Amino acid sequence: MSTISLLAPGPLMIDLAGCRLSGLERERLQHPLVGGLILFSRNYESPQQLAQLTAEVHSLRSPPLLIGIDHEGGRVQRCRNGFSRLPPMRRLGELWDRQPDAARLAARRIGYVLAAELRACGVDLSFTPVLDLDWGRSAVIGDRAFHGDPVAVSELAGALVEGLHRAGMAACGKHFPGHGWVAADSHVDLPMDERPLPEMAPDLEPYRRLQLDAVMPAHVIYRLLDARPAGFSPFWIDLLRNELAFDGVIFSDDLSMAGASFAGGIVGRCTAAWQAGCDLLLVCNSPDAVGELLAEWRPPAAPERARRVERLSSAAAAVDRAGLQHDPEYLAGVAAASALVT
Repeated sequence: MSTISLLAPGPLMIDLAGCRLSGLERERLQHPLVGGLILFSRNYESPQQLAQLTAEVHSLRSPPLLIGIDHEGGRVQRCRNGFSRLPPMRRLGELWDRQPDAARLAARRIGYVLAAELRACGVDLSFTPVLDLDWGRSAVIGDRAFHGDPVAVSELAGALVEGLHRAGMAACGKHFPGHGWVAADSHVDLPMDERPLPEMAPDLEPYRRLQLDAVMPAHVIYRLLDARPAGFSPFWIDLLRNELAFDGVIFSDDLSMAGASFAGGIVGRCTAAWQAGCDLLLVCNSPDAVGELLAEWRPPAAPERARRVERLSSAAAAVDRAGLQHDPEYLAGVAAASALVT
């Protein structure tokens, strides 16, 4: 298969059924509407298999497709066998309450391990850090949140981002403007947050403080501010771009989730998220929906959005797995993660 050259990233991020590319999947990844690939646990067998898969995907186009994964730590860690076990971020928040400086150092080291191990296998981006505050209300967020204090979240997430960057990986904050207050799970429901904007100031604080490369809005309706979920809302996208001066990539959350049903079928969902200002739209666990989009959806060209997506891929070479075993920063990070895993 020859490489396709000079094909700018499209607006869709799609997934795969298994650990190896099928002919149809290879064809879809070369479609001009596609700009990235998201991986799940079903796509992972071993570090060697993952490296082979990502190398094949990267060889299909130039510039290479962005390969992302949800790999936060705790219960959201897609690659396990052969990878360091990472703690849920709440463990860092608990350490913060006792020893803030030690917690910052551990967060930076764990961020380095997270990114270095993924990049050694050819993965470009993990959708992390979670910036939602732990209000004690959301089971789907729960221990994925660092803390309930926005200062602690900002400090710990900022340190984690430093570690990601040191390993050559961009950072994606989620779920803007905050998913921690609502109890409903947007995977299966459409959560509604009834607070006015002034009451949401703590949730927004990490986004004001941190320098992020990407942001993922929540599939949550903030009813007093807009009748649409944040990822479909010009109000929230404008606030992120203008008031918070964010100029990185805006990902939609998975448009196959129940929380995206507000916008109708898959073409309507993508159109609404695109028109609101999302740069890269996730369509997961729904190959028929991907086929429908590739056949029917025709968004206008947006070269500035493609350029944002291209910036997420690191130009620096990754350290291979063998090299990491001689990297003091990596070894310190493995120890820090192990000490917080329960």
